[in-house]
Amino acid sequence: MRLKALIPFVLFIILIAFLGKGLFLNPREVPSPLVGKPAPNFTAPILGDATKTFSNADMKGKVWMLNIWASWCAACRDEHSLLLEMRKYDLPLYGMAYKDVEQDAIDVLAKMGNPYIVTATDQDGRIGIDYGVYGVPETYLIDQSGIIRYKQIGPITPMDLREKILPLLKELNS
Repeated sequence: MRLKALIPFVLFIILIAFLGKGLFLNPREVPSPLVGKPAPNFTAPILGDATKTFSNADMKGKVWMLNIWASWCAACRDEHSLLLEMRKYDLPLYGMAYKDVEQDAIDVLAKMGNPYIVTATDQDGRIGIDYGVYGVPETYLIDQSGIIRYKQIGPITPMDLREKILPLLKELNS
């Protein structure tokens, strides 16, 4: 009889342990099935000049970063000053305006500064779907072979840059 009385208590303790562990997880560190796999292929029009295109195939043999952002995204605006600052590290940063009105994206870059070497557009979101984007900003670090080595969900912070991105970039370039 006493054993039956202990079962709900033990189950309660197990439930509390699982919930308690969840409190210490970082919600921004969502494992991506794409890390360690080839970056999905795309060809997209260049922001402001649809007669030209940008493709991940253009980047073969180079280490580069793809930052997916939007003019309507508040977190993207928060991240923007750090992206501009990243130029001093000579980071190969390319942009992808995601589900955006082209003129709005052009206006944001004109007003806030353009941290990107090239900015492409993904107006219908299909490239974002292939990359597993579920919110912007998201940033990918892609190696010389076209393999995704890192995915940042949400805005890049100075700590992310210092502790994750720059060391990995240095490793990939050596």
